[in-house]
This record gives sequence, structure tokens and C-alpha cells, in this order.
Amino acid sequence: MAAAQGKVIITCAVTGSIHTPSMSPYLPITPEEIAQAAIEAARAGAAIVHLHARNAKDGSPTQDPELFREFATRIKAASDVVINFTTGGAPTMSIEERLQPTLRLKPEVASLNMGSMNFGLYEMLGRYKDFKYEWEKPYLAGSDERIFKNTFRDIAHILQTCSGNDTRFEIECYDIGHLYTAAHFLDRKPWKRPLFIQPVFGIRGGIGPHPEDVMHMKRTADRLFGDAYLWSVLGAGRNQMFVAAMSAVMGGNVRVGLEDSLWLGRGTLAKTNADQVTKIRRILEELGLAVATPDEAREMLKLKGGRNVAF
Repeated sequence: MAAAQGKVIITCAVTGSIHTPSMSPYLPITPEEIAQAAIEAARAGAAIVHLHARNAKDGSPTQDPELFREFATRIKAASDVVINFTTGGAPTMSIEERLQPTLRLKPEVASLNMGSMNFGLYEMLGRYKDFKYEWEKPYLAGSDERIFKNTFRDIAHILQTCSGNDTRFEIECYDIGHLYTAAHFLDRKPWKRPLFIQPVFGIRGGIGPHPEDVMHMKRTADRLFGDAYLWSVLGAGRNQMFVAAMSAVMGGNVRVGLEDSLWLGRGTLAKTNADQVTKIRRILEELGLAVATPDEAREMLKLKGGRNVAF
């Protein structure tokens, strides 16, 4: 399903759980920094902000609902941007821990991963010599034997537990099989249309970022979901802008942000999430595409609206 009337939804993933604080001085850590980064990204053109939380003392990932409440409340007070919480959290967390912010705070959108997988971050160790905090190096090194757990039971549990929230799920698919898992759950319990399918390209353990990979995922999604879905993509690391531009040309939507890449260009760290949003917006507009506002994104995705949340 193409972006409605040429409008492209930009999602900005503000901080994530992949990168550690030693990798960039610009990575948002505190609730204040995360809120400000999200507000700036919205001003630059993001219709949706995807949010993780971090411990303010050392930048480690956390799913503390009160931290989500703190930055979400700040964002909501300053912007009409659509707020999207992670249920992925980090691969080191239990499913119950990962679920709590969405369960308690009922955002308009929440991410939902469609399968267990290897999730390799260990290659980053060769790029950085010094780490500020004790948790960073073991977190990266341990990923060579860590499974990011998202079983059928886990997925069903999240769907069932949050069924009364009217939260729309951003369905994250790291490989072809994840699209089939989404179709399986659609058969088990029909979801509200349109589905919001977001493939992820370039994570070690998932599908690669080659154009053929992107096209294969798109063809498969078209076959499985027809016109009942909206398509968005993210490319990890240096693949970010290339994959996003390719998605837009194919009629889809895009995601950028410091969760997915720390870089603005070759050898240049992005100083803000807004820098990446500004860059992809410029690319989209030069392609003759218009960027969706938050309210247009709400209409395209049939969201419940920013007033119907618990923060």
C-alpha cells in the first residue's frame, strides 16, 4: 500500500538500545534529553517518534515506565507528534519488563517484533577502544551468544495484554519469516487495518540491506497483505539513508534516528536526531514527495489520537 496521496510518514527513532554512550556524545540519555530530541525531530518533520528509555546515570537501556511517562509527558505538552513506545526494549530484558510502558501508558503506537533471532552487536567492539561505563563492553561482547527472544507465545501475550489499549502496533520484521509470522497472527485474530509493517535491514542476524533484499521483502508483504498495510523501513548504520530513499521511491514510508544510525554522512556523526530528519526530508522533497504531518499520519494509520493515552 503506497503512502496516501504521495505523503510520506517520517518516523524518528530517538535513542534505542543498540548504541552505547561511548559511541557518540550526542546520544540522548536522560528523560530531558530524549524529550528535547523528540520535540526537535518533530519540528524538523517527523510525524512519529519511536522511544526507548535509558538510565540517566550510565545510559544503559531500561523499560522503567516512569521514565517513559516523564519524557512522553514532556513531548506531548510541546508537540502533537505521534508517540511510539518500544516493546522490544533490549535483548537482555524479559518480555514482561519490555511490555510495561505500553501496557501502563497506552501510547498511540508501539513496536512489536515478529520473531526470535540472533542480534549481533559484538562487531562494534573493534570500532571503539575506550568505554565510559562498565556495562557497555560486556553488553556488546555477549551478543554473540544472545538470542533476542520473541516467541509466538511472547507475541500473543503482548497482543492479548494490550488488546484493550487501542494501541496500533508497528510490526517490526527483521527477516522474511517475520512477515509470515505477522500473516499468521493476522489469521489467528484479525488486526485493525491498515497494518503498519516495518522491515529492518542491516542488523547482524537479520536480512541484509541490498536492494534485492528490500524488494524481496516488499514483494512478499504485497503478496501476504495486499492493500491492507502501510509499509515503512529502516536501514541500520550506513544503510540508513539509502534504504529510506529506496522505500520512498517504492511508495513507502521511512524511519531514521540515532537508534538506527549515529551518522549523518561518511565520517560525520549526527549531532541531533533532527539532523537526520532534515536530511531525509530534503531527499524526499527533492524526489517530489510531501512529508506527512502528525495528524495526516494518524489518518493514514487510523490511530486513536493523542488524547486517548495514559500520560
